[in-house]
Amino acid sequence: MPKSITAIQNDTIDSICWRYYGRSSGVVEKVLQANPQLAEIGVILPIGTSVTLPDIDTPQQTKQTIQLWD
Repeated sequence: MPKSITAIQNDTIDSICWRYYGRSSGVVEKVLQANPQLAEIGVILPIGTSVTLPDIDTPQQTKQTIQLWD
């Protein structure tokens, strides 16, 4: 089920995607498809702008560990 959030000061679609999904690559386009009216607003969204966030699978990132000593 899609979630709706409200833009805060100096929010962009990229920053919202990063904050909510943990990435912006491949996600911004889907958010813009769900909110076609946002493309007309400009890069920085006005405070209080409602943004619908579609359900997007976010893969779990695995952290690589390195050993400093054997």
